[in-house]
Amino acid sequence: MDREIEQSETGDQPLIKNVVPVILSGGNGTRLWPKSRKKMPKQLLKLNGEDSMLQRTVSRVANLQSPIVVCNEEQRFMIASQLQEVNCSATIIVEPIARNTAPAIAVAAFKALSQGTDPILLVQPADHLIGDQEAFQVALEAALELADSGKLVTFGVPPSVADTGFGYIKVAGGSGGSISEGERIEQFVEKPDLTTAEQYLSSGDYFWNSGMFVFKASAYLKELEELQSEMFFHCQRAYRRSVLEVGVIRLSEQAFDLCPSDSIDYAIMEKTDNAWLVPLYSSWKDLGNWSAMWEAAEKDVDKNVQWGDVLAEDCKGSFFQSDGRLIAAIGVEDLIVVDTKDAILVADKSRVQEVKSLVARLDQQGRTEHLSHREVMRPWGSYDSIGQGHRFQVKLIKVNPGESLSLQMHHYRAEHWIVVTGTALVERDGKEELVSENESVYIQIGQRHRLTNPGSLPLQLIEVQSGCYLGEDDIVRFSDNYNRVQEAG
Repeated sequence: MDREIEQSETGDQPLIKNVVPVILSGGNGTRLWPKSRKKMPKQLLKLNGEDSMLQRTVSRVANLQSPIVVCNEEQRFMIASQLQEVNCSATIIVEPIARNTAPAIAVAAFKALSQGTDPILLVQPADHLIGDQEAFQVALEAALELADSGKLVTFGVPPSVADTGFGYIKVAGGSGGSISEGERIEQFVEKPDLTTAEQYLSSGDYFWNSGMFVFKASAYLKELEELQSEMFFHCQRAYRRSVLEVGVIRLSEQAFDLCPSDSIDYAIMEKTDNAWLVPLYSSWKDLGNWSAMWEAAEKDVDKNVQWGDVLAEDCKGSFFQSDGRLIAAIGVEDLIVVDTKDAILVADKSRVQEVKSLVARLDQQGRTEHLSHREVMRPWGSYDSIGQGHRFQVKLIKVNPGESLSLQMHHYRAEHWIVVTGTALVERDGKEELVSENESVYIQIGQRHRLTNPGSLPLQLIEVQSGCYLGEDDIVRFSDNYNRVQEAG
């Protein structure tokens, strides 16, 4: 296959044209609670001060065309911000409702075809870690050759241990070609028990299912139309009725709501006769739980991972992470300890899969710790609820340069703003004033108001709320730069 190659703007890697990365970033990552939450999922976390998993994924495909990122409503602004941090110009498609991977890939394929070409799509989850970039490029080249001939290709990782946490793929064998060049897929199998996993490992015919795919946009949609006609119809309709809004493509909620929910494995790959596998000879991790995070992280001589302020004495094989407070541990082994501002997880390393059920219990009990952190990210910045009591709440508000909160009012609370750093432009009932450091302003109940950072540096202020009701749903929005509906801040 002759792919068109040109030099990238950075000069680091040649740009391979007509190959479009599709990055799936709609998951919640409940097994990585309390760090990963619905409004700040694992793929957006900057664990240990490094780039987020989304940013690492984007960097891995920097030599391809600008990516298409599929995400949900809660994450779109944070994704846009993180992409900007790594100078990535991407197309963001917002799913109004989660419908699993098969529909997400479908709408991305419709978008890719809308440019008048039929590009090859490289589909990747946003939360995988690949250790060897060169090995990935080798596997990608082989996959591109197969995809160019119309095949649907997935990467399979040769298993190094009898792992029961992954799905497996069995290749057909007997093709006469080298497995490095690809092999027809015979079977997808679910996560096995230990005995079965050991049999898979010894046979040499099974690979870990990486969840990454390569195929032409038209080839995927052709299979989707033949195998899942209802899904194809509703995805096509949702894309055709989509609107461009604040730099994102927003799918039609009415159309997408009718779309069946299914993974690409179940909907397409297990049913098609055109599925092929290319082996990926690289260290690979699906960072889906804290045990996997421990395995992937750098460890000390006692095989402990220590992120943040940690003091460990006579501890072995444990994972410690603190977001601020000191974690002091003595004589523990194989523990997971994760401390955030509003929740602490302590778990045996062998039982990290049960974190998902714990999160489900939080939801059943009507709690909010699984939804968002104490510090909540907003498109204009963030707020941190640093104190509260009867009829009052105190927040630290950070507004990015040039950004504004919505023009709004509250029925039940008044607000007192004290500027800590920067300068605030405050609008009250149509009148504007500048408020500098160590100055304050009072917002009455029912008063229309807006907060803007007109400067080039971040604005920080302390907000003291007082009133009979302090919930985030006490808001009437009159105008908003981000077209948010019924959302606080």
